[in-house]
Amino acid sequence: MSQRTRSILKQYWGYPSFRPLQEEIVDAVVAGRDTLALLPTGGGKSICFQVPAMAMEGICVVITPLIALMKDQVAHLLAKRIPAAAIYSGLHPEQVELIYNQAVYGRLKFLYVSPERLRTDLFLEAIKRMKVNLLAVDESHCISQWGYDFRPPYLKIAEIRPYIPNTPVLALTATATAKVVDDIQFRLGFKEKNVFQSSFERLNLTYNVYHEPDKYGVLYRKLQAMEKGSAIVYVRNRKKTQVIAEWLQSVGISATFYHAGLDSKTRDERQDLWMRGKVKVMVATNAFGMGIDKPDVRLVIHLDLPDSIEAYFQEAGRAGRDLKPSEAFLLVSGQDVEQLENSFRQSYPEMERIKQIYNALGTYLKVPVGAGEGESYPFDLGDFAKTYHLGLMETFSALKMFEKEGMIALSESFNEPSKVWIKAPREDLYRFQVAFPQFDTLIKYMLRNLPGVLSDFVKFEEEAAAQKTGLKVGQVTAMLKKMESYNFLSYDPRKDKPQLQLVTEMLDTRYFMLSNETYLDRKKDAAERIKAVIDFVNNDQECRSIQLLRYFNETGSHACGRCDVCAHHASHELSVKAFDQIRDRVLELLRQGPMPVGRLAEVCQGYDEEEVMDTIRWMIDDGVLEKDDDEVLTVKQKK
Repeated sequence: MSQRTRSILKQYWGYPSFRPLQEEIVDAVVAGRDTLALLPTGGGKSICFQVPAMAMEGICVVITPLIALMKDQVAHLLAKRIPAAAIYSGLHPEQVELIYNQAVYGRLKFLYVSPERLRTDLFLEAIKRMKVNLLAVDESHCISQWGYDFRPPYLKIAEIRPYIPNTPVLALTATATAKVVDDIQFRLGFKEKNVFQSSFERLNLTYNVYHEPDKYGVLYRKLQAMEKGSAIVYVRNRKKTQVIAEWLQSVGISATFYHAGLDSKTRDERQDLWMRGKVKVMVATNAFGMGIDKPDVRLVIHLDLPDSIEAYFQEAGRAGRDLKPSEAFLLVSGQDVEQLENSFRQSYPEMERIKQIYNALGTYLKVPVGAGEGESYPFDLGDFAKTYHLGLMETFSALKMFEKEGMIALSESFNEPSKVWIKAPREDLYRFQVAFPQFDTLIKYMLRNLPGVLSDFVKFEEEAAAQKTGLKVGQVTAMLKKMESYNFLSYDPRKDKPQLQLVTEMLDTRYFMLSNETYLDRKKDAAERIKAVIDFVNNDQECRSIQLLRYFNETGSHACGRCDVCAHHASHELSVKAFDQIRDRVLELLRQGPMPVGRLAEVCQGYDEEEVMDTIRWMIDDGVLEKDDDEVLTVKQKK
């Protein structure tokens, strides 16, 4: 089969050969073996299920929690003329039914669904009738309660295996500890253990931790020094993305910002600008990056502490996918550890508070106890929290717990375009136009300008239709709704807010309870992961790469020789002379007048920046220099 799969790889993806481990994983899947593939970020995980699925008869069902990734991969497959579709919250019920029919009747090669979808009757009825050749589980660490992103709906995956007993499972993830590796295979009901794991070591990527109060100064200098390629700057909150991006623009660095609160059109436009190299720096929350395949990212800079080593490793790993030298910098200042610990406390409100938030949700959505199962509602988190005087972070954390418990599904479907499908048979079209001549102009417009409208949902722009037909936008919308009431077509208006779907009926809070897996166990695991992050940033005696690899149970690697720890050790071993030279240069410059720390480090040309900063810190500690609240240095006057 290797020759066949290589041929498919070449025909559809244009690659002459597989990357390391890809071919072994593909061969195992084609042979019908349950397989767990651990490949680093950028390691080509999608190839591992897309190629074997193309080589086998039937459809591949892909389970992923990321709507953006679903859409992105479906778009790429369709561009290669491979039939694919995705089902996610916010779609019109008839559109969902249409996609299931296409899957059942063999018109799709790939069907992407979220784990929440697995418990619906529609999905279960459809999968019984599909010829499924492979069940691919992306982000499979989410199935393990010991993983950093445990999601209870993932536990439903094993429950669908009896419906497809001869179908192999391919689980994929970029990060997993040994404990999580075993748990994934157990939870997915592997017939036998079968793991392919490449080394997590990234020889071309250097990890650095800088304890530095002047984060903006370091950020500016690192980005200025980057001659080619692009960068990602990660922060923890949405407002900060805009503040930093605008500051970078003000100092002459091409930048934009990205977070889940932007509408989908804006996010797509900004991502496209960055992907094409029209914008150099993307300042983002962790909503950005999953599934992004940009080879020339030279820098990833974290201005805030991440929640876990796993999250940091994935985000930093987006640098250097082309295997060229790249760097990751984690910048730490005095209050960061305290803020991380405070964020942890807000992420796990007391149980009574969680119940209050759930009760408020039912009132906000106007859904009584016992109702709402399977329904989607427009949902504005900020408005909800403000209406019921709730803290934004505690509210968001509670909603994520409800999602992990399988009660709700959250979608960031901002500005999903309108869709329309003329479902009347062709022979009825003329009769309808004669019977209702007021709709004739709009029907003709759709038939002429919307290819495929008679067989499937297609995108529909009300403004464009109004312009071409001479109607007003309100008239177009009203006509579509009226024709839908006659069962002539299905109209799915665009959505202006994120969607919240009630996966289960609304519960009475007297009987409301979160499982230990969602609350107590998760709280304990989160505390341990935060401790691991704090230990990592405070350990300045051991190579950063060795520390990270040991976290993932990988030992025996050599020191990288380039990270901040390795460079510091090297400088102490061989640069007493350099220290003296830097000290003399600093004194020479400051005797001409006060100077900000960042500017001083910048003008000390010819020396390593860390050596300059170390020398300055020593001179401050030793009373040679003094620094004011604005980070401006002066030579301390002797009394």
